[in-house]
Order: sequence, then C-alpha cells, then structure tokens
Amino acid sequence: MGKRILVLGVGAQGSTVAQRLDEEPNVDEIICADRDLSAVEGLVKILGKARGVSVDASDKDSIADAARGVDLIVNALPLMFGKNVLDAAVAVNANYQDFAAAEGMFTGSLDDDWVEGIKFMRSEYGPKFKEAGRLAVVGTGSAPGLICAATRVAVRDLDSCDTIYNIVYEGVEAKRFQPFWWSPVTALSDMSEDAFAYIDGEIVRTPAFGLPVRRKYDYTDGEVTCVEHAHDEPVYMGLNSKEYFKGARNIYFKYGGVGIRFAEPLYRAGLLSKAPEMFNGREIVPFDFVLAHVPPAPKFKDEIKAIIDEGLVSDTGCMVVEAYGKKDGKDVKAETHVYAPGLEDSFARSGITSEMYITGQGGFLFTKMFVNDKYEQTGLITSDMLTYPEVDYYFERAAELDITLETKIKEV
Repeated sequence: MGKRILVLGVGAQGSTVAQRLDEEPNVDEIICADRDLSAVEGLVKILGKARGVSVDASDKDSIADAARGVDLIVNALPLMFGKNVLDAAVAVNANYQDFAAAEGMFTGSLDDDWVEGIKFMRSEYGPKFKEAGRLAVVGTGSAPGLICAATRVAVRDLDSCDTIYNIVYEGVEAKRFQPFWWSPVTALSDMSEDAFAYIDGEIVRTPAFGLPVRRKYDYTDGEVTCVEHAHDEPVYMGLNSKEYFKGARNIYFKYGGVGIRFAEPLYRAGLLSKAPEMFNGREIVPFDFVLAHVPPAPKFKDEIKAIIDEGLVSDTGCMVVEAYGKKDGKDVKAETHVYAPGLEDSFARSGITSEMYITGQGGFLFTKMFVNDKYEQTGLITSDMLTYPEVDYYFERAAELDITLETKIKEV
C-alpha cells in the first residue's frame, strides 16, 4: 500500500515537494494544505494524486484533523507554526520533516538561543517519536540539509577531524536590483545577528560579517570572500561532533556573495537595526525601512524569465565543505564540492531559480527517503545525523537531479 503524505504550506518549497511526490510510485495520496485555499487549489489542479484542504496552522487540532492517517507530515510553513506541527505529528502518530531552522520555533517562548532550542526539541520530542517508532528529521533544505549530508561525506575517510568549514557563496547577480534569491527578511535578519561557531569544543557567538575567509575555486569569478552568518550547521554539528564528525573541535558556516555585499555596508551604517529611533520627528525602525525597498525573491516563472531576459552579470556560486584532520598519520584536507544547476539551467529545466532548485530538490530527497523506507532510525534527528547508508542513498538520488559531489583529499 502506498504512502499518504501531508504537505503543509504550498509556497516554493512545499509545492516543489508536492510535485515531486506526484511522480513517486510509492505515494497514493498527497494532501496539500495551507490557509490560502486558492493557492492550494492552484497546485492541486496540476497534480494527479493530490487533494487540497484549508488548515489554520495556529490551531494544532486543525493540523491534526488534516493529518489523520498520513505517514508523513512535511512542514513547509513559517517557523512560528513549528511547535504546533510537531505536536500534531505526535498526536496522529506520523513521521515529520521540516525545512527550516527547527530550533527557532522555540525562540522567544523558551530561550533566545538556538542552542537551547535544539537541545529542548531533542529532549522533549525525540523520546515521543522514538516510543511511537516514528522519525522526525529537521533542517532539510539545502543549508541546513544538503550541506550537512555533504559534510558527512567530507569527514568519512578521515581518521580524525579538527576543523570544518561549510562555505556557501551565491554569485548569481542580475542586471536589475535583485540582491536576494530567497526571503529578504530572513536574509537580512540572519546577516544582522551574531552568528554561531563551534570553537575549541564550545558553541560560541561570533560577530555578524566577522571572521572573513577568502577562497578561489575554478568556477567562481576570481577570489571570493565569505563571512560569519547566523546558521544552524555549527550548532547541529557541534552538538554531534564526537559521534558524527570525527571529534571536530572547530566548525564554521561562512556565507558570501551578492547579498552580503549589499547588506554589510547597511549593517555598518546601523540601517539593519530593529530598534526604533526618531527621524525628522517620526519614529522609524531602520530594518523595516530598508526591507520595504528590497524586492522579494522571484518565484513565478514569468518574473524569473524577465530577469534572465534582461541579462545576468554572473551566474556562479559554490557550496563547499572543507574538513581538516588526520589520515594515516598525515595532516590532510578533505574538500567536498557540491555541484548543482545554475540559474539559467534551473529555469530551463524547471522554470525556477537555482536557489529554489537546490533547496526544493535537496529537501525533497529527504522526503523521498521516507517514501521509500530508507531511514534506519527513529526519534528526532537533525539533517547531519544520517547514517552512511542513508547518506549514500541520498546522493545516489541527488545525482539523478544533477546535484553531484566531488571530494578530494590533499596533504596540507
């Protein structure tokens, strides 16, 4: 008997997963749910196995009613609804997957600290899913998600690991003003906050736009600079260092590209502050004022085509994992590159941006593993905690989507 899947949220990520699930022979029914029923109906009409429902995600019972009898809930909703969806998954005995920084769902109500959020989530929900023989996998987009699985590949052949860099550089630049290819409010918020790093065996805060590193790869336009960026990977991997990352004591996430170059001078000028201030006799919030002048990330085929037709300055980027450690008594660097379609190629294939492609397809691969019973675990895990058979399956299927890895180990 095939699987029944509830996809909560039919934005870019949710709709991508729903469309890919429609192609899966092991799926009998896809329930597409959102508060916006017109968006649901627009998606359902292009699918063969789907039906749509309206769900109020602020009401746990509304989610549970839609989810009864499903094998998996895919949560593609904003973070504020995360706890409700987790509670509903437990209530209806379903597996769970989300794309976002799951620990953030507890920020504010528990502690303004991602570290405490992820610890709470593991301790509170892990036992509930394990007792039910179910699995929750959190943080399953491209980063976190795909890059976490790639980091497992990078450290695989090391005897021990000292330092890991997760490096993401977004070099897609349009001739029009388009600094972000993903949510501007999330991007500017992450950029203006202190980041997290795992340094000398401790999770610590690091300054926004701080600790720059410079790298040059064959497929980037010369040398690029990447800086600290508030992301989940150092938290996930720091907590899992001994068991999954060969004892690494230093783990960083570095981000660079068009968005960073746009945001950094604004940050230094105080224009990404969320604190109200008086200007010409009126109270304003600098962050909100800037955000109002930043275009949203394009998501519809006609607007993406218009951007491409106007011309691109560059269509490059990189996702690289560097793992420094020991192998056979020698100091080495394992460097894993993730290759994926660029903007023009992603549009030609699927009518979407490269950001939508790698995040949506990378996230769907975690869903595909549920559909085909490829997970060996129960409980609650972050996306860096896949077993190696799970990692191998993930990247075998990724290659079918032209998302591939290359790892080289060099003496240093």
